[in-house]
Amino acid sequence: MKESFYDFKAKNINGNEVSMSSYDGKVILIVNVASSCGFTPQYEGLQKLYDVYKEQGLEILAFPCNQFGEQEKGGEEEIKDFCEKNYSITFPIFEKVEVNGNDAHPIFKFIKEQKKGFMGTESIKWNFSKFLLNKSGEVVKRYGSLDVPENLETDIKQLLGA
Repeated sequence: MKESFYDFKAKNINGNEVSMSSYDGKVILIVNVASSCGFTPQYEGLQKLYDVYKEQGLEILAFPCNQFGEQEKGGEEEIKDFCEKNYSITFPIFEKVEVNGNDAHPIFKFIKEQKKGFMGTESIKWNFSKFLLNKSGEVVKRYGSLDVPENLETDIKQLLGA
């Protein structure tokens, strides 16, 4: 049984295993992303947050997912190219995962359990759902697709200052 977010691992977009313990002491925003979604332009806001707060300890971890309207059909190389060419993404992007169901990535099973959604539901409703973790790796807030990155800035600044 995994006790902490830092006990998990995931493969990045280049296929290298990354231990979440490497983010210990950082404020982390986990986002399930997709390249062909109405919310895809949120990549721009996420990158702006990263540019402004990376040096202060913010990490944004993007997990592509094809579970919602098949809006992330491409392979890892295609996803990586899309993010670099269209949004100049510099924050970590991981391999495509499932976020709901029996095959959900263990990280998503863990964070959904830590912070339930609307009316106590665990399942993620759509692309660009976001989970904010404090410097101790605890999920402190969950946001839906409609919560644009710019509106998370106050919460992020608060956690960075804590």
